[in-house]
Amino acid sequence: MTDISLRLNERLGRIHAMQRLGIEDDHEAQVFGQGLNFFHLENWYSIHSVIRNVLRISGLYGRGRRNAADVRIRTNRIASAKLPSEFEGFRILQLSDLHADMSHAAMDRVIELAADLDYDICVLTGDFRAKTYGPFEAALDGVARVRASLKGPLYGVLGNHDTVRMVPALEDMGVRMLMNELETIERSGERIYLAGIDDAHFFRVDNIEKAAAGVPAEAFAILLSHTPEIYRQAAHAGFNVLLAGHTHGGQICLPGGIPITLDSKLPRRMGAGVWVYYGMLGYTSVGAGSSVVAVRLNCLPEITLHQLHRTELVGPVSDAKHIEKPRDH
Repeated sequence: MTDISLRLNERLGRIHAMQRLGIEDDHEAQVFGQGLNFFHLENWYSIHSVIRNVLRISGLYGRGRRNAADVRIRTNRIASAKLPSEFEGFRILQLSDLHADMSHAAMDRVIELAADLDYDICVLTGDFRAKTYGPFEAALDGVARVRASLKGPLYGVLGNHDTVRMVPALEDMGVRMLMNELETIERSGERIYLAGIDDAHFFRVDNIEKAAAGVPAEAFAILLSHTPEIYRQAAHAGFNVLLAGHTHGGQICLPGGIPITLDSKLPRRMGAGVWVYYGMLGYTSVGAGSSVVAVRLNCLPEITLHQLHRTELVGPVSDAKHIEKPRDH
């Protein structure tokens, strides 16, 4: 048994570790038939050259490459009557879909932006790796570069590109990985709850019931999920906020930001930014990195700064906007 397997046994328990590793061995890199979608474009690696050649012929490849490195800061105000008063103004930095071994320029930009931000906790909502199988050391090196620019408590979940074998190294970096688990955040005797689930999109190893089991009925609770596709389960489990990524907002979009595909089973209105379902506020990050090819069109990458506020309104309130911060040249 490898050192990673031993550590996963200790961290997750023998049965959980065996199941997760077995599912990866059975289905990793599968193009058809596994997960929420039948077809998985990200696992079809011959598509890389097809997309690049089409963009080169159309004259859009250079612009797409530049866009992929032009990460922006988006701010989002979240208001809820359930938020404890001690958490008024609490700030959460969300980084999603880093694919840290694909675009060094994008990660350099993330590092530059994050260094100037003030926040209370940072959450990473999955897809640390570019490919969906094979070696992951380069991805961990890229994450380590970004992690060095981050401060405060860090929490993360795995995405459909990630192997559970990355968990020990990520936690060695100081990222508390939430594997269908719950954390309590306390201020002056008041608490909010932060849960995280394992990948629900491809490996389908999420367990919201387990993650939410310790949340009191009237508490303010946030769920981290790589994919927003579990919005129904999250809302009906009583979560107030769902923070997710996965869709990349389409990544290659038509003018006006209209996605060609979201690679997800969910309403298009939930594919990027703020949305509400059954009283739960959701936010789908378009991500900081790129998938399949390092290009973006009509959909710039982002990191997101969420700020929590109390409100006497019954329903959740949110207001997202970009902060324009020019690049240094």
